[in-house]
Amino acid sequence: MPKMKTHSGSKKRFHKTASGKLRGRRSNRSHILEKKSPKRKRRLGRPSEISRADRRRVEGLLPGKAGR
Repeated sequence: MPKMKTHSGSKKRFHKTASGKLRGRRSNRSHILEKKSPKRKRRLGRPSEISRADRRRVEGLLPGKAGR
């Protein structure tokens, strides 16, 4: 059986922490920023942990990073 390739788009968007959690960018930070408060924009700028519902799907796209 050949090795499974890592999804190219996913490896640019998600990364695994040392403890094994998945982190990625938050949504709502690309445009229409005038009406959003500075506090909200700061919070959106920091990466967040991927929810439990999405974690299994993202880990399937990152097979090479599963052992980290």
